Amino acid sequence: MNTDSKLMEMLTGYAAAHQHPFNVFVHMIGIPTIMFGVLIALSWLRIDLPWVSITLAHLVLLGFVLFYLTLDVPFALVFAVVGAILTVLAGQVAAMHFTLAAGIAAACFFGGFLLQFIGHAVEKSMPVLVKHPIQAQLAAPFFTVVEMFKLLKLRESLFDEVQRRIEQRRAQETESQA
Repeated sequence: MNTDSKLMEMLTGYAAAHQHPFNVFVHMIGIPTIMFGVLIALSWLRIDLPWVSITLAHLVLLGFVLFYLTLDVPFALVFAVVGAILTVLAGQVAAMHFTLAAGIAAACFFGGFLLQFIGHAVEKSMPVLVKHPIQAQLAAPFFTVVEMFKLLKLRESLFDEVQRRIEQRRAQETESQA
């Protein structure tokens, strides 16, 4: 992996605001939960073809996978599997009575965001969502997969480099404030 890549910049920026284990933990729950809520709603918009039904959830998932493939293939492939599972489950919930499905979608969406804000309060860091709302929505599911790799101790050299860069940034900030 190229350590001067856009991916490395993104990982370093994200990881710097997600150092506290509690914040990471609630993001690992909150982001997929938000994604699930959105996928439920996107599953209501469908095109029925003779051989298959395609929902907006399928198309959005495909778009995310294609974008993530430009960043990193292993992370993107894992996201594709997790995203496909969430999309299938979301489709099943979307097929329930509308009021129930809408309630589940809303609870997932707002509950997931609540978890993230609580995590950032503990971390004492500003959520990226506040500074860059669109970027945050595009990147957050990807970073959840990245965190899974980190927790499983996969690609450790990548995470060692990210941590080294965070420490280097903090040292530079401390020097400039002195």
